[in-house]
Amino acid sequence: MNWPADFLPHLSAAPSEISEAFEFAFAGEDLLLNHQHALPASAVLAALPPPESDFLLGQLGGRPCRARRWPAELALPEEVQALNPRAAFGLIADETWMLAARAKHLLGWDRASRFCGACGAPTLIDPAEPAKLCTVCTHRSYPQIAPAVMCLVRKGKELLLARSPHFRPGMYSALAGFVEAGESVEGCLNREVFEETGIYITNIRWFASQPWPFPQSLMLAFHADYAGGEITPQADEIEDAQWFSLDRLPQLPAPVSIAARLLQDGIRQLQSGE
Repeated sequence: MNWPADFLPHLSAAPSEISEAFEFAFAGEDLLLNHQHALPASAVLAALPPPESDFLLGQLGGRPCRARRWPAELALPEEVQALNPRAAFGLIADETWMLAARAKHLLGWDRASRFCGACGAPTLIDPAEPAKLCTVCTHRSYPQIAPAVMCLVRKGKELLLARSPHFRPGMYSALAGFVEAGESVEGCLNREVFEETGIYITNIRWFASQPWPFPQSLMLAFHADYAGGEITPQADEIEDAQWFSLDRLPQLPAPVSIAARLLQDGIRQLQSGE
C-alpha cells in the first residue's frame, strides 16, 4: 500500500477557514467516519468543540488534507462513528487508510511535542519543514519513527511461528522486534530471532515495509532460512513457538498488517516449491 499518486505531503498550521478539505479526524485513537465508511464532511465536524490538534498534512488532488484530534470521550454527532484504524482497514480504500495512518502518526507526534525537549518552552509547527520549532531556543524536533524488523524463518517445508501472550487466542505470527540504537537491521534480525526462540538464521532476504502508526513504527519484513539451534521461547515474551507445515497452520494475523502479507508469501513459496 502507498499514498495516492496525486498526494503532496507537507505539514502546516491549519488556517481558520478551510473549504473542501479531506477530514482525517480522530477521537482519541479512533478514526471518525460517516455511516457509509467515508471521511466525514467538514460541515458535520464544525459543530464539535475546538480540537486538541489541528493542522494540514498535505494535498490530495489539489484539495487540503486536514488532521484533527479530539479527546476520546468526545460526544459524536449522529452522522459520525468512531472506529479503531485497524478495524477500518478494508472498509475504506487502501490509499485513504494510508493517509489516515499518516494523520494518526503526526497527531500523536504533535501531542507529544507541544513543549521543547531541550528547554521546555512551547513549540509551533515550523513553516519551513515538517518539524516543530521551539519558540525560545529555536530547537527543532521531527516526527519520530521507530524501525522494527519482522522475520519469517523457513526450515525445509516448515515455517517458524510464535505467539505473544498479547495475541488473540490461537494466533501465531512471524517474529518481530525493534531495532536498538547503533544496531544494523541485519544485526537486529539475528538478535531478535535468537533472543525470542534460540534459533540461528542465514540467507536473509528483503520482503517489504509498512508504516505502522501504533504509535510510530516502520515495519521492515524479511524472509530467512534456518541455520541451527533448538526452539527455546523467551520467557515473558514468547508464549509458544513451533515449526508449522502447511497442513497444520494456526490462526494467522489479520490482513491489515504486513505480517499477513509476509506469511502469505512464505506459504506461496512453500506451495510452489521455491
